[in-house]
Amino acid sequence: MRIAIDAMGGEGGVEVTIPAALQILEKNPELFLILVGDEDLIGPLLQGTNSKVLERLSVTHTAEQISDEAKPGNALRSAQESSMFLAVDLVKRGAVEAMVSAGNTGALLMIGRHLLKTIPGIQKPAIVATIPGATRQSYLLDVGANPECSAQQLFEFAVMGSVLAESLNGAEARVGLLNIGAEHHKGTEEVRRAAHLLTDCAALNYSGFIEANDLYEGVADVVVCDGFVGNVTIKSSAGVANVINKLLTKQIANISRNLAERTALREALAEMSEQINPQKFNGASLLGLQGSIVKSHGNTTVEGFTYAIQQSIREAENAVPQLIAKKVAAIIEAN
Repeated sequence: MRIAIDAMGGEGGVEVTIPAALQILEKNPELFLILVGDEDLIGPLLQGTNSKVLERLSVTHTAEQISDEAKPGNALRSAQESSMFLAVDLVKRGAVEAMVSAGNTGALLMIGRHLLKTIPGIQKPAIVATIPGATRQSYLLDVGANPECSAQQLFEFAVMGSVLAESLNGAEARVGLLNIGAEHHKGTEEVRRAAHLLTDCAALNYSGFIEANDLYEGVADVVVCDGFVGNVTIKSSAGVANVINKLLTKQIANISRNLAERTALREALAEMSEQINPQKFNGASLLGLQGSIVKSHGNTTVEGFTYAIQQSIREAENAVPQLIAKKVAAIIEAN
């Protein structure tokens, strides 16, 4: 397994990506990573690393990077030597099975569509994020690539999301459509039209509309929405999780009980914090491209970036783009 890392992307740059890469290599003895970035910055962070780990790592040098403030449209004209562009190009050339970046989302989408192209039958790629649930995790898409979507695009998101969920979970995926109500007349015209398309597709296990308050109850494995709604949802959820964690930590510190009770409470809090830890769900796949790209949060930690790399490994192992292409082709033929 070979994965490319945009070492320069994100707010933390190499201070985040390199330690995360080394941690992943320690845990995955069959993994080989290609770090794309400034070797003068990367080199010092590799000092003291086990020689066996270094054997499974190489550096593709470039000092150029795409800033978060850069306009995505400029990425194709003036950033072809950037770490992001070169990392995606490695996927295009078949040198790696996937790439990971915490850099500029718009630029990553633009470069991905330019170099890898969309899968035949898919109009636009979508960003899918993993979200925690009361009983099990689920997948939400789109979470930022397409602020406005047609009914057909929402339908295509459902197809792509179901393929990802089924490949990772090993079971048929239930698909829901995020809406402001469960009644058939609720929602925008495009959402209602998408519901008709999903209902008529025998290849999907469509379970109907889902309201936001049911999003984390495990009522669906895949939840579909436009990129504006999805982005607001995922960021609001991360904020709520952080607030809950802080409030519970504060309350436990104020409880005047014996040491054993306080220890038990701290252990329970630690377990719950792990379950809702936003860093654990870092790593959003760009579905719909003829190659695997995983987008990490720009402000991710080392821990969060390791989860993003792990997501790219799982997606590459399951050959998700190829599975999506196969299912889309089958649906087109059936219709």
